[in-house]
Amino acid sequence: GRAEGSISLVRGGPVTALVDTGGPWGRGRLLELLGARGLSPGDVSHVVVTHGHSDHVGNINLFPQATLLVGQDLSRGPGLYLPHGLPRGRPLPLHPGLLEVVATPGHTPDHVSLLVRGTSLGTLLLAGDLFEREEDEEEWRRLSQDQAQQERSRSWALGVADVIVPGHGAPFRVLRQGEGPAGGARGGGHGEEEDGEKEEEEDGE
Repeated sequence: GRAEGSISLVRGGPVTALVDTGGPWGRGRLLELLGARGLSPGDVSHVVVTHGHSDHVGNINLFPQATLLVGQDLSRGPGLYLPHGLPRGRPLPLHPGLLEVVATPGHTPDHVSLLVRGTSLGTLLLAGDLFEREEDEEEWRRLSQDQAQQERSRSWALGVADVIVPGHGAPFRVLRQGEGPAGGARGGGHGEEEDGEKEEEEDGE
């Protein structure tokens, strides 16, 4: 089947981060989306690629100047690889208190997600293919390299996030005990800007 991954742009303090870069076939569209926000690739300070599949990692060569995380490979500049704690389960802060990368293994062993705190929607998790889409129960298992590990990662995510941006669908709100569909608890926030702190781009399925 055809895969088109979500691409998210997050701005917080000095950090302008792109989470996933789509597939190489979507290069023109990615440049258009950045341009529509007055940005060129050189304005992106960090690129976080949740995992190494081609529909997520396809345009990293547009950002040679950015700090680049692909799964758990962290590099900067001309091939300088940097040590960090993600392989040992320690989060990687990009902007302390606001943006941190967390290890969310399962779909692939080195899969990561970006946690965004303090938005008007609460805590967001840009989750890559930890979640394919909102109702993905059968699908994620079929695509998972380690179902038990991904189950644990998904449980953690549902406990910490208010809104999840999945790898291939619209953002969805996490319903806590006692919350229901009444009062718009589900599905809000698709495509809206977060007080300049966060912008969301979905590029199809």
